[in-house]
Amino acid sequence: MNDPAKFVDEALAALRAEVPGKAIVAASGGIDSTAAAVLAHRALGDRARSLFVDTGLLRAHEVENVRRLFEASGVPATVVPAADRFLAALAGVTDPEEKRRRIGTTFIRVFEEEADRFGADRLVQGTIAPDWIESGGSLRDTIKTHHNVGGVPKDSRLKIVEPLRDLYKDEVRVLAAHLGIPHPERQPFPGPGLAVRVAGLVTAERVETARLANAIVEEEVEKAIAAKTLPRPWQYFAVLLPVRTVGVMGDNRVYGEAVSVRIVESTDAMTGTAMDPPADLLRRIAERITRGSAGKVTRVLYDITDKPPATIEWE
Repeated sequence: MNDPAKFVDEALAALRAEVPGKAIVAASGGIDSTAAAVLAHRALGDRARSLFVDTGLLRAHEVENVRRLFEASGVPATVVPAADRFLAALAGVTDPEEKRRRIGTTFIRVFEEEADRFGADRLVQGTIAPDWIESGGSLRDTIKTHHNVGGVPKDSRLKIVEPLRDLYKDEVRVLAAHLGIPHPERQPFPGPGLAVRVAGLVTAERVETARLANAIVEEEVEKAIAAKTLPRPWQYFAVLLPVRTVGVMGDNRVYGEAVSVRIVESTDAMTGTAMDPPADLLRRIAERITRGSAGKVTRVLYDITDKPPATIEWE
């Protein structure tokens, strides 16, 4: 995408052609889906309805932050509470691919219900090139199924519309800045949310532990960015691992869980390099996570693996 203004003109025309009636828009608050939502509302006006689904798998204060983002971006959005449905869909599941498929299916079922209420037969998504590339198909291996690609059930009655399908993340950020979306440089957050940052079983308690750890990592990294002791990373987060580890609280033995911290630099998410953050930053993160979890987390690790061979997210 060499010219964002030209891209916008073409995308608006394509949206009007692809959506003769009404559409709902899957708006997660990320840069991709927000850009798609802005385009959809500019092209379709009140024939578009943006939905932000509260899956119960979100970061701390995510609903409030996303509401503010939509207001600043000129996107009228409705919050749909669905935490119980997503946790029920994930009960007993540990395989990452199955998690993504179930999350994708649950999203679609929620969207179908809302589309019926609105009288829509189209679903606008912020799918970008890495999503369908990593999801496999044709001669490509499946690296990981993105919930908005391979997670879409074949029996869905909604026709998918993807105005950003051929763009990469760096191009979407340029587009978002052109559209006036605040903070286009902010880090990506996966559509499946904390479900892919809770390795192993996904329970309400484990999600809350991961939510706390993620919030601490974000707060400390952003402080380091502001203090100019760390350049802005591409992504920075914590993963709750499916292992138990012995720890000590006072004079007592505890048997808690382990967290891995990941801080990565990249330009398009197709490759990534694990950063070498200051040791005192990692120590602060580890101390805050272990103390703040009240014994639920007894060990904090740092992931130094690049992409490839690893992916940026663990699952």
